Amino acid sequence: MGSIGAIGVPGLIIILVIVLIIFGPKKLPEIGGAVGKTFSEFKRHTKDLIEEDDEVKKKTQDSV
Repeated sequence: MGSIGAIGVPGLIIILVIVLIIFGPKKLPEIGGAVGKTFSEFKRHTKDLIEEDDEVKKKTQDSV
């Protein structure tokens, strides 16, 4: 699986230009805000899942 780091700066510039052409400059702030909210929600839910998994592992180890 690749990561965003594997895309590199030239790839990000190309993606930005394509998004700019498709949606126009007026929609860019809205899209950026939506992407930011999506990433923050994803990060929060991932953190919650990791904490739940850690709690389950701890309970399992305590009962053994």
